[in-house]
Amino acid sequence: MRLGIRTNLTPWDITAIRFGVAGLILLPYLLKKGLAVDRLGWAGLAAILLGGGAPMVLVSYGGLLFAPAAHAASLFTALIPLYVAILAAVVLGEAFTVAKRIGIVLIVAGVLGIVWGAGATIGSQQNVGHAMFIGAGMLWACFIVAMRKARLAGLHAAAIAAVGSLIAYVPAHLIIFGTSLFDAPWRDLALQAFVHGVLVAVISFVCIGRAVSILGASSGSAFAALAPAITAILAIPILGEWPATSDWIAMLLISGGVYIASGGRLPARRVEH
Repeated sequence: MRLGIRTNLTPWDITAIRFGVAGLILLPYLLKKGLAVDRLGWAGLAAILLGGGAPMVLVSYGGLLFAPAAHAASLFTALIPLYVAILAAVVLGEAFTVAKRIGIVLIVAGVLGIVWGAGATIGSQQNVGHAMFIGAGMLWACFIVAMRKARLAGLHAAAIAAVGSLIAYVPAHLIIFGTSLFDAPWRDLALQAFVHGVLVAVISFVCIGRAVSILGASSGSAFAALAPAITAILAIPILGEWPATSDWIAMLLISGGVYIASGGRLPARRVEH
């Protein structure tokens, strides 16, 4: 995304590329599998379409107009385990274990460290962006919980979300913005199509769906909190951006929290006789 907006592509263009490519790829699969309304129910179908499709992406990207990317990585991505854990406890009855509580406390501490280090203020225009990031995180949490409740495969859920956005969002984007996104160099378009249309909108959904089916909604989604750390590490060679010391500390807290919240084993205490 950061590389894309360095050209003349906008977040709205990249969203159209994402769901245009993914929707076309997954359309044959969805025609074969169907919308699974019998398993999801209409509320579950809405959660899949809103939480995995263009609405969630647009709300999260829209927040960047008001608040910096570090806040998005923290309040949206890194806090997803908290949103999912709460929703899964209410809807699915998943246990809110001591390990999950400890892990989430560490994640929240790391998130607050990143937001504080990025200069967050109360009562400013940034708070509009913060509210949008939190809203996007809740939409994604609804997607995860709906998928888990219906025992829907990750690829199936991705197909519903992508094709729904292909039908609803891509035509609206063309009407509003025309074909301006094709003014970008073809290499930039190809890169965004592969990363967002294939890796993000298809492959990552398959992986998260499998993780959720194995570990449960809250434990499986805990790994999403690693996104800020992974992003910061990748940004060093790709973008030449080095995290501050406070960011490294925050990322260590988040990583430790993810390990614990997702069921990682802690060292056993040795009892001397």
